[in-house]
Amino acid sequence: MNQTPHSQTTARYLDESSSSKQLWDRALAVMPGGNSRHTVVMDPYPVYAVKGQGCRVWDVEGDERIDFINNYTSLIHGHSDPKVTAAVTEVIANGTAFSLPTERDIKLAELLIDRVPYAQQLRFANSGSEAVLLALRAARAATGRSKIAKFEGCYHGIYDYAQASDSSRPHNWGDPKRPTTTLEPSMAASLASDVVTMPWNDIEVCRALIEDHASELAGVLFDPLPAALGLLEPRRDFVHFLREITERHGIMLVADEVLSFRVDHAGACTTYGIEPDLLALGKIIGGGFPVGAVAGKADVMAVFDHRDGEKVHHGGTYNGNPVTMVAGYETMAQLTVDSFEHLERLAAELREGMTRALSDRSVAHRVTGRGSLMMVLLTDEELTDFRSVARARAHSPQLAQIAKEMLHHGILLGQRGLFLALSTPMQSGEIEAFLRAFEQSLDALGIGSA
Repeated sequence: MNQTPHSQTTARYLDESSSSKQLWDRALAVMPGGNSRHTVVMDPYPVYAVKGQGCRVWDVEGDERIDFINNYTSLIHGHSDPKVTAAVTEVIANGTAFSLPTERDIKLAELLIDRVPYAQQLRFANSGSEAVLLALRAARAATGRSKIAKFEGCYHGIYDYAQASDSSRPHNWGDPKRPTTTLEPSMAASLASDVVTMPWNDIEVCRALIEDHASELAGVLFDPLPAALGLLEPRRDFVHFLREITERHGIMLVADEVLSFRVDHAGACTTYGIEPDLLALGKIIGGGFPVGAVAGKADVMAVFDHRDGEKVHHGGTYNGNPVTMVAGYETMAQLTVDSFEHLERLAAELREGMTRALSDRSVAHRVTGRGSLMMVLLTDEELTDFRSVARARAHSPQLAQIAKEMLHHGILLGQRGLFLALSTPMQSGEIEAFLRAFEQSLDALGIGSA
């Protein structure tokens, strides 16, 4: 069993003379905001990593932490998995990218198609954002329609049509039965008329919106376990309603499982008992390297086939590159049914421990998520949709404080607060260490009454 971090606190990065502070100053000079992705932003500046092994990360000060975010869910086997590392090392010695295909992408595609019962064909890209973009373009090509429907507040990457309504907030979200399609300043204003925004878990409102636009809708985009909605699960009847109504109107049901694919051996849609027309993948299928994929039924995926008119042109210098492909193959090959049972056991221990710690302190809370993904919100409100989750977050400023305090006690979390993604190298010892740090952090911040 892994040992817990050696030091009682891991906060040396906050020293003004720390290596992290020096790196932050350098980053500010050459990158806007000092970063290339907003998910690494921390107050007052980030901790800079230098090494990862298993479920542990070391920073440039030499402090060790247990990683409970795993590069925002993408590292299901943790860092530097031995089989992945060995396979990648072998590939690198023989060339990392070619203007010719290799067997590597065929092998990973075969593995994924064999695993997902409704997927018949697949194409690789380099990110989840690209995968969603391709899925939506495929939906347009397959239907001859142009509009997209999606859910309020949900994040699906940086493609404009997928990111619309990600910026919904109380001041701009409008009527709950006709949510406003909100746009960032960088988006074209005309986009608002091409995206229909719908409320999560509300069958009747969604039915009315979909039927109003049915003749124009190419696809309905949804994530079966959306992080932006606090990992709030959909009602099973809601998911089945989406499948039924889209099928009835000839609309493509597009599932974004870039993040949620890790909750089940065959993905989240299989867990809920539905078969979407198109599936966007990323994160864990790349084994720690940049990756995206779009999969679906053969008749829909035919829009990419150059032999049949190439309705969707799809290039990409690094699509299917052998490094990502072999890392993804070794990762997914190890991700067995037993792996998921192991993660489920750890997740149950963790959920039970956090619930007990908060209940003992009389702190109202909800633990959301499924399998190896979970989130904590400090509220007693029933969570049903994006707006209820937004209210809960607004009333839970302690979440970010808890995450930061836990960083000082050897636990690495994301900047969304108590958003967790487990990895297979973890054992009960890591769960116990997390729960100790959690209780210490609650006590240090004076949250609740023990």
